[in-house]
Amino acid sequence: MGVFEYLGVILSVIMGLGVTHILAGLSKTIHHRKTVKVYWVQMLWGLNVLIYIVTIWWGMFWWSGQQEWAYFQFLLLILYAILLFLSASLIFPWDFADDFDFEDHFYETRPWFFAVLAVAWCIDIPETVVKSDGGLRGLPEEYLAFAFTHITLNVVAAIWSNKTFHKFYAVFWSLLTLGYLSFTTLALIAA
Repeated sequence: MGVFEYLGVILSVIMGLGVTHILAGLSKTIHHRKTVKVYWVQMLWGLNVLIYIVTIWWGMFWWSGQQEWAYFQFLLLILYAILLFLSASLIFPWDFADDFDFEDHFYETRPWFFAVLAVAWCIDIPETVVKSDGGLRGLPEEYLAFAFTHITLNVVAAIWSNKTFHKFYAVFWSLLTLGYLSFTTLALIAA
């Protein structure tokens, strides 16, 4: 087993727990659909975080070309995985009553959820640049604008509770991210 495979196990476990938590939250919501008050913005954010975690997990594969590892690199990656898991656990509560209101939950946890996402994006920048500098992956031209857009909007979302903005941002995040992936990462995979 190489160093990457060894380190990748813990990263995969943490991110896998995030994916599991979101899927369990969606499943519990379906089971309780007649009694809970579902909020489409929160549900879309659950799917957005699922896409985010899966995309980052896929992007971790580029680290397999790294031969020598420093503790700081591992610490950066483990912190990233922890933040992704935390975002998943904030968007869906661990347990909820039959009369649970997802809209109330979303706006109560909103500052924490978006602050965690903003910090995750702040870690994504050095993680992506280090991969690029190490020759593990090219840095797409659009990347910095994409990352700073997410950081800015997450900070705004953490501070501002305007429901119209949050409806817009949930949809915008999906379109922006899927558009970016279509022209960069997925284009590389397809090539």
